[in-house]
Amino acid sequence: MRFVLTLIAAAPDCHLPGVAAAVCAALEGATGPVWLASTEACDIFVMAPSPDTIERIARNIVGDERIDVLLQPVTGRRKRLLVADLESTIIENEMLDELGAILGIGPLIAEITRRAMNGEIDFAEALAARVNLLAGTETRVLAEAAARIRLTPGAKSLVATMRANGATTALVTGGFTTFADHIAAKLGFDRIVANRLEIAEGRLTGRVLPPIITGETKRQTLLALARELGIAPAATLAVGDGANDLAMLDAAGLGVAFHAKPAVAATARAQFNHTDLTSLLYAQGYRKVDFAA
Repeated sequence: MRFVLTLIAAAPDCHLPGVAAAVCAALEGATGPVWLASTEACDIFVMAPSPDTIERIARNIVGDERIDVLLQPVTGRRKRLLVADLESTIIENEMLDELGAILGIGPLIAEITRRAMNGEIDFAEALAARVNLLAGTETRVLAEAAARIRLTPGAKSLVATMRANGATTALVTGGFTTFADHIAAKLGFDRIVANRLEIAEGRLTGRVLPPIITGETKRQTLLALARELGIAPAATLAVGDGANDLAMLDAAGLGVAFHAKPAVAATARAQFNHTDLTSLLYAQGYRKVDFAA
């Protein structure tokens, strides 16, 4: 089977041209590098009877350089559905942590978030515990938290480029509609699945309205959207960072753990730890000159 090995550098000082040349020399029958972006991203094509060996050789040569490595079959590389997590993925924030910081209970909420994203405690349990701490909070605080949102570099290009090339994009998050709706409109996501905070008389009640969006919900959403679009799961791309994203990443044709929590990084096969979200475009063979504005 013919495979493509994609190398993506976090910065010009990662010496990608030299690394790519060394990888090509070490892989018998390899062709390339084919540059997707000068000094930033390239493809190397190889026949791989033993893909694990190919990837191991490449990672050994990359060493400590801030270069992400992905090996995948050439066939079916371009995906037709993107399903993305929101927090610490499409945006840099964890919004419950932002709310906690505004209310002066940041460390308490952040610790529950950390344990949930590492899979140490059940996501729904952790969500309920954190939201309960917000009971009585005026809804104006939600707008204050939303003003703190920082888009992850590459998020705009990722969504715009995939949509421009006919892909459907979905934002599927265990976070809240008040933030997800805003980001989805800003970036142009086609679908949104998110949790809803219960509000009464202008204040948060401390409860989340059912149904709760869990890791299994994310997986089922990806599969349901694929069926709706008439495509195989192999034609889907999923990206996330936390333990509640693992089922979705496993179900996707290409599931990428993005700057993932330790428990996720230890499990996910495909992961980008150094680069921004445009790495998901390079992974599909897009060239930088083809990125949509």
